[in-house]
Amino acid sequence: MTPAEVFEYKQRWKPGYTVRLHSDVVDRGKVYCRKRLKQHQWSVTTWTGQYEHTFHFECSGEALQFKIAMGEYADQ
Repeated sequence: MTPAEVFEYKQRWKPGYTVRLHSDVVDRGKVYCRKRLKQHQWSVTTWTGQYEHTFHFECSGEALQFKIAMGEYADQ
């Protein structure tokens, strides 16, 4: 997919399944997603709350696995 196609595809399923993540571990969350998911399956919106970023996933299973992997830093 071209970058434009990825963007358009994400716009069709967003917000999808969301997981809020503490800002201290946002880099760890991005690394997790880059290693395990394809580019069109996830997205991150920064500073959606105080000390918080929101990760968006196309499928509920991916969101659940991410939440488990991030542990206490997810959905505080």
